[in-house]
Amino acid sequence: MQSDHDLLLPPYRAPHWLPGGHAQTLYPALMFWRRHLPWRREGWITPDMDAVVADWVDGRVGKPVVVLFHGLEGGSRSHYAGSIIGRVRQQGWFGVVPHFRTCGNVPNRLPRAYHAGDSAEIDWMLRRIQAQFPGSAIFAVGVSLGGNALLKWLGEEGGRARDILSGAIAVSAPIDLAAAGIALDRGFNRHIYTREFLRTLRGKTLAALKLNNNPFIDADRVRRTRTLREFDDLVTAPLHGFHGVDHYWRDASCKSWLPGIQVPTLLINARNDPFIPAASLPGVEDVSEHVVLMQPDEGGHVGFVSGHPPGKQIWLPETVMRFFNYHLPR
Repeated sequence: MQSDHDLLLPPYRAPHWLPGGHAQTLYPALMFWRRHLPWRREGWITPDMDAVVADWVDGRVGKPVVVLFHGLEGGSRSHYAGSIIGRVRQQGWFGVVPHFRTCGNVPNRLPRAYHAGDSAEIDWMLRRIQAQFPGSAIFAVGVSLGGNALLKWLGEEGGRARDILSGAIAVSAPIDLAAAGIALDRGFNRHIYTREFLRTLRGKTLAALKLNNNPFIDADRVRRTRTLREFDDLVTAPLHGFHGVDHYWRDASCKSWLPGIQVPTLLINARNDPFIPAASLPGVEDVSEHVVLMQPDEGGHVGFVSGHPPGKQIWLPETVMRFFNYHLPR
């Protein structure tokens, strides 16, 4: 029987020409997002009769499926999706990026959106994919916000998750949402990352308010939001049944669920991630025996660029596939 102690994953070393967490975060996001893959789009109806889309790259019959849950305002066009699913395709496996509600250029029908702790959304998406591929091994990758939601689902499900997944990976997951939210609302982060997140989040919210008037959300206040805390308190929390931002950040965080994970799971977090304070990362005492922690000193937020200029995002997809190949059902 295999043991994760025998799994040798290559260490990450940042290139000398790309120093610091901000450069390692921004460079791949700006330079690598144009990768073209032969995506095939499916429209899905949610259990509550909303609409989402899933983008597929098809593999060979009988091969495993890798499901990628994207980050905040991300999707199949995100640089990490191109690099990871591109590597999945090279191996002849199936890859799919199910888009959370309002993402993938598909408007939402219902007066709700998506959030970092939406494990119920993870559940029905994975079960739908399993029904499409009975008998195939299924693996999942959650990136940033999608990583937190995936980890929360894994912890909630415990041993039942093994009926669906053979392995899981979370990349740059903010397992403590309050720590990440505070970090993103300060200094350089607030003026670069948070401003960009809020640009699209505000636009989607205002468009949704025109279709589904919500007396608990003030459109003028939405337009004035300048921090994630303000937006989550005004929009995310009330839309999804939380009593304010503190309740949302506390209950949606996956950290308390990590000891319950029973599926082989790899957590990858750079210690210089601008979004996630290193002090908030889990230690071995915070996770189950089925969880492997990789916390390189560098890498940024979903960065992990390698090689000579202009560099490539090679280490991350290679590590993902090495972990999944190791945990293929025998």
